[in-house]
Amino acid sequence: MITALDHIALAVRDLDAAVDAYVRLLGREPNWVGGDGGARHAWFQLPNMALDIIAPHGEGAFGDTIRAHLDGHGEGIWAMSFTAADIEATHALLARRGIAGAPPRSVRSTHDDRRKRYWTSATLDPATTGGLNLLLAAPPRDGVAWPQSPVTGPGEVTRLDHVVVHTPNPDRALAVYGAKLGLDLRLDRSNPDWKVRQLFFRCADSVVEFGASLDRQVSDAPDRFGGLAWQVADIEAAHARIASAGFDVSDVKTGRKPGTRVFTVRAGVVSAPALIIAQGERPST
Repeated sequence: MITALDHIALAVRDLDAAVDAYVRLLGREPNWVGGDGGARHAWFQLPNMALDIIAPHGEGAFGDTIRAHLDGHGEGIWAMSFTAADIEATHALLARRGIAGAPPRSVRSTHDDRRKRYWTSATLDPATTGGLNLLLAAPPRDGVAWPQSPVTGPGEVTRLDHVVVHTPNPDRALAVYGAKLGLDLRLDRSNPDWKVRQLFFRCADSVVEFGASLDRQVSDAPDRFGGLAWQVADIEAAHARIASAGFDVSDVKTGRKPGTRVFTVRAGVVSAPALIIAQGERPST
């Protein structure tokens, strides 16, 4: 079954501008920039997942897919991809559970110029996942982990903390992501003060958080991707670096989760709102 979050894919119109923004936000360089299938990609590899930034470029079926998404939805998260070590068995089990999708196919990667690397991927049908584009990805067949994106400055992002999804139907999310996809539901809470019900699904070292408004009626409308929360080890250094890089940032404050400190990147982020989070209280002085 699913063992981890493989990557988050962003659809953008200007790849170079998006790469520049994410280098400044993450404090890391992409470890691969290239193109195929009518699209250009930039790949940022972190310890617990990767960020794949995609823009249409020239002719090709995949580029047409991204172009159609941009025309219909604008820039933002295009897909969430999960790792499945035995992708064929996972795909077959999900089909029996009512999650439809195209058969797995082999993909050649140019992420590493030293070798032709192959892995297998599959696309799930959004009509059976609550409306989101979900992918399955098998690890590279040669068993070699992707290289980490090089660090460029202090307070770099160390990993993804969680991805946010807005849902009008939390019970559907429980059925799809818990019962069918098999993610580990760690917390289901409702907070009248925040007027939201939150579901937290752990997937290896990442979390998929669903938020549902308590003020709105449950509906069958599709889920929507929200923002990304990034972990840092030194939040003061991250705050100073990101602010000096031209982003509009909030002050550092105590997070809702006990033992965390956070700040919001309010403007300047391409495609996905960003929260920066650090585990641990403010150091004593």
